[in-house]
Amino acid sequence: MTQKLPRRSRIIVVKPESISRMQIDNLFTHTEPPHEGERFDALLRHKNLVVERIVSSSVLASREYVQAQDEWVVLLRGEAVLNVAGESRTLTPGDYLFLPAGVPHTVERTSHGAVWLAVHLHPAPSAASDMTPYPDASGAHRCG
Repeated sequence: MTQKLPRRSRIIVVKPESISRMQIDNLFTHTEPPHEGERFDALLRHKNLVVERIVSSSVLASREYVQAQDEWVVLLRGEAVLNVAGESRTLTPGDYLFLPAGVPHTVERTSHGAVWLAVHLHPAPSAASDMTPYPDASGAHRCG
């Protein structure tokens, strides 16, 4: 019989050499949505892996993304409608999907304050160190 740990119990394994880099934070702090568009907060960059939190407003400019890297995304709070390769998908909290590199996708609609977690896997370690997960001057989300 498998015994469940109490909800508050956690096991954290930390290598001694990483203690100086260890940071504990909470995904839901500082999640005030912008007045329009989305805010991208890089939470972790390690080799070719980038983890970011995305906070959406309900006012979005429809923009198609075709990224050089694979992306796994989960909607943590709110609702969203994505168009993935021409197919509309409605997401509610807990829904996730994998977007392989090169697959066109557009965020069509989000509820105000929607919070996402995105994991980007770049093809080479050098790609992650060169990427900027924040919108450029035009407001476009550029990754890779």
